[in-house]
Amino acid sequence: MDNLLMDNLMNGTFNYPLSIQPVELPELRQHHVRMDVLRLDRLHPVISGNKWYKLKEWLRLAQSSGSKRLVTFGGAWSNHIIATACAAREAGFSAIGIIRGERPARPSATLTSAEIYGMQLEFISREQYRQKEDPGFLAGLAARYPDAIIIPEGGAGPPGIKGSMDILREIDSTPYSHILCAVGTGTTYKGLAAAAAPGQQVIGISVLTPPYHFGGYARHTPELLDFINHFYRATGIPSDFVYTGKLFYAALEMVRKDHFPPNSRILVIHSGGLQGNKSLAAGVLDF
Repeated sequence: MDNLLMDNLMNGTFNYPLSIQPVELPELRQHHVRMDVLRLDRLHPVISGNKWYKLKEWLRLAQSSGSKRLVTFGGAWSNHIIATACAAREAGFSAIGIIRGERPARPSATLTSAEIYGMQLEFISREQYRQKEDPGFLAGLAARYPDAIIIPEGGAGPPGIKGSMDILREIDSTPYSHILCAVGTGTTYKGLAAAAAPGQQVIGISVLTPPYHFGGYARHTPELLDFINHFYRATGIPSDFVYTGKLFYAALEMVRKDHFPPNSRILVIHSGGLQGNKSLAAGVLDF
């Protein structure tokens, strides 16, 4: 990859500039609260949302250490896997994805796309996958791929947190009293909390535990899917059923329950991940 293109990728220079979209809904006016959405989903068509911010410092580390390839982890519909595959290709690295579970007879659209981007997929049992943070397991991977940098699932770890801090640094976040994000590994939340201004409250909405997980991680209910469609029709903002749909649901529920004082100004981080909606049957969502 030529140096100019690498510099553009490393500096986050895409053709999809950050945008902040106001949300106009009756419940917001009723409770005297303003809400904006930071549309990170528009950042890049593949390296979507917060995935770029969690990856950028890992890529910089790989570049500075002379690594030739990236090794990382994820499931069949992992946003992180597809983002890493695309970013690796653009930045001139080879990539290996350690995938949870046996190779399916019909690979998901995510895995198919990752392979098209050049990622080599290695499928391991769910029992083995649970060892992904075990020092012995990681040492074995490092021995197999001595020219690689091993990136934790979801881009977690100090480099992922450092990169996530840039989400607020690249916009004027000073008007906001509250900043909301979905929480999976917690990497983005930790970056936002570290970069927030004094007095700003950063709230993480967990998609792993009640009350807003709708049956569990990567699960959904008819109520959630109906909400995603309603929210899209009312705002024009698409969301996914794993992270952002649950985030927007929680944000509006908190408004209705007067969690935010009058005249609060809320920034909701749209972390992308819309590609996961391809796992749903056609026509379930309006977009």
